[in-house]
Amino acid sequence: MHRLIKSIAVAGSLALVLNGAAMAQDKPEILTSVPGLTFPFFVHMMNAMKTAVEAQGGTPIESDGQVSSPKQTADVEAAIARGVKGIIISPNEVDAMAPAIQQAIEANIPVVTVDRRVASVDGILAHVGADNVKGGEAQGNLIVQMFPQGATIINLQGQSGASPAIDRNKGLHNVLDAAGDKYKIVFEQTAGFDRAKGLSVTEAALSGLAEPPQVIVAANDDMALGAMEAVKGRGLTGIAIIGFDALPEALAQVRDGGLTATIEQFPGKQSSTGVQILMDFVKNGTKPAEQVTLLTPVAITKDNLDVGERLGEVK
Repeated sequence: MHRLIKSIAVAGSLALVLNGAAMAQDKPEILTSVPGLTFPFFVHMMNAMKTAVEAQGGTPIESDGQVSSPKQTADVEAAIARGVKGIIISPNEVDAMAPAIQQAIEANIPVVTVDRRVASVDGILAHVGADNVKGGEAQGNLIVQMFPQGATIINLQGQSGASPAIDRNKGLHNVLDAAGDKYKIVFEQTAGFDRAKGLSVTEAALSGLAEPPQVIVAANDDMALGAMEAVKGRGLTGIAIIGFDALPEALAQVRDGGLTATIEQFPGKQSSTGVQILMDFVKNGTKPAEQVTLLTPVAITKDNLDVGERLGEVK
């Protein structure tokens, strides 16, 4: 009788272990990784990723790349060792992160990239992002529309090596270069997608110019907001400042007149779409119909603030 009770207890414990394993499989762990949570844009993207993973029955494992490719690489390698069932990642630098992503693919872990595409790696399940070239073109088209007679322009470029920075700059030049010599970029330099650098680089640009520019265009809102502070600090008015990302703070400044415009690239939709693709594959083995999905960015001014994905967060 004692042996029978012991056998039942052991069987019960084994059942609990197997049950726990089944439940763990039912809630697959997914690495959600962004370049750095010091940027409000990536905080929003991370929150959207985590919410979507949980809504799809998974468990998100958060990775803050801390704007460091070695740190983000270490996070991916740790996730591979942990045995995650999938990875959704916005790479800090596309070339630097390629080996870690390749390692995940070789470990049969599906990878979806968001916002920043790693074109050099074969086998990535999908990429979801904004068409950043079109986003840069939207900035350029707005400048042409606002200043049909031409303009002088300061161009604050994004983080060196980041595909969105490269593509947005390309799109801006596509429009302005085609519009002729009347659109003159009088200063052009990276400010690293950083607000403090946006402020300091703009201050340096303004101090070196004989006359203030008519336009300051920035590859993200943080740099645009830094530029706005530099302009205010010098008591300048009438300079059109155009950002990119449609952060709540930027939307508020567009509403109140501090910024002229920002570009909405729908990061929440990018993230949720990427998670949907990843979880469809993890749960059902379903591959996306298209390997690359690109959303078209939209210029937001006072006239169409309601387009902003994060307008509800504006105070």
